[in-house]
Order: sequence, then structure tokens, then C-alpha cells
Amino acid sequence: MSITNEDQMLGMQKVSEAVAYTLKKMMDYAKPGMTTKDLDEYGARILESFGAKSAPYLTYGFPGWTCISVDNEFCHGIPTDQRILKEGDLINIDVSAELEGYWADNGGSFVIGEDIHGHQKLVEASKEILRKAIDNIKGGVKIADIGLLMETEAKKRGLKVIKNLAGHGVGRSLHEQPDELLNYRNRYDFRRFKKNSVVAIETFISTDSNIAVELKDGWTMVGNKGGYMAQHEHTIVITDGKPIILTEMNEILN
Repeated sequence: MSITNEDQMLGMQKVSEAVAYTLKKMMDYAKPGMTTKDLDEYGARILESFGAKSAPYLTYGFPGWTCISVDNEFCHGIPTDQRILKEGDLINIDVSAELEGYWADNGGSFVIGEDIHGHQKLVEASKEILRKAIDNIKGGVKIADIGLLMETEAKKRGLKVIKNLAGHGVGRSLHEQPDELLNYRNRYDFRRFKKNSVVAIETFISTDSNIAVELKDGWTMVGNKGGYMAQHEHTIVITDGKPIILTEMNEILN
């Protein structure tokens, strides 16, 4: 969507606060020994306290309120009472919601407890790349140039990007134009970011794979060559200068 008045900005701020606060509280709450279903239900209660509704459930009938992916799961992991979090697990939580006709999206990867498997380096790389991408986005910038920046930064660190996952426009629904905000340069994409538009910009930084493939459950995605992936995501409003980070309260880049 494009922000054209104060009411729209307030609507986007409210839903973005709901998803950002929920993500932060879920990240703080996650502990070894907990099931991903426990964690999801905790997040659902927070969203409900804002009057917000789960976007993946509303839009796609996703079997959970938030997406929780653990270790080799890249994204869209289904919360379950069978998946118990362990010390050193790499976990990704993606929270998106609708509130009063507005939609926002955010996510973050982190390590549960002590980093005994050495995942923190990947997490930090994903954070740094998202921060750098956001710092370079403004009205008139080519979308493909931000993709190039993200892939270049990943390669510098000996990492890869997932080529079939992307950021997207958001606001009046979960996925809007501009779609396909890729983590690499699509040389056929001549679009530019537009001032006042709202997008969910996100990283998909991987150790080994460059494509995400769906498992038999119809939701969970893993890497075509295995390994691990970190994702960090903010909903932002594009301006003539630095973007307004609507989901800044999640503190994922701290």
C-alpha cells in the first residue's frame, strides 16, 4: 500500500506494534524444554490482547498462529507439541497479523540458550545485511540494486542467499505489490522503490543452499543442499531518506 494520510499511518503503526511486540516477547520467552506449540500459543495470546488476528491463518489457513522453524527448517515451520526446543537450536519466528484492516509482517532468527553449535555467526550476518539494506532503501532506488547489495554482503561472508524466497509489499493484505523483493539482483527487474509505499523487507541468508523446497507437510521449507538459514524482517515505510521502521520495537537488529 501507499500511505496517503495520517489515518493510514496510524493504522499501520498499530498493527506493526502488535506484531513487533509479539515477536519480541516470543523471542524472550523461548527456552530449552519448551515445545514450539507452547511458544506459538503464547504468541497467539499476545496478538489477541491487541485485537490482532494471525495473518497466515487468515490468508492461507496455516495450522498455527505464527511460523516457527527450528534448525534445518528454513521457514513456514508448523508449531507442534512434538518439537521440543533444545540448547543451541537455531530458531526462526515469523509473526504477521491483521488489525482493523491493516497488515504487518516481521520475523527474526536467534539461538536458544548457549550457542553450542556456532549458529550465531549466521544470525549476525543476516542482521547486518538487513540493516545495510534498509539503510540504502529510499524512493527511486532500484529494487534489483538492493538485491545485489544483499547477495554481495552474503558472499563477502562466505554465505549464500535463498533465491526463491523474497520480501514483499504489505499493508491492506499480507502480500501486495511490489512483490519479489529478492535477495539477489534480477537483471530483468527495472522497478524502483516508491516513496510512501509500505514493504516487508527480509533476508534469507544460508550456509549451503540457494533454493528452499517444501516438505510433505505442505508448509515447512528446507534447503535444497541442506545447511541452515537465518531470516530477519522489518515492515518499513519508504521515504526520500531513511525508511521509517514500523516494527522497530521488535529489537531484532539490536
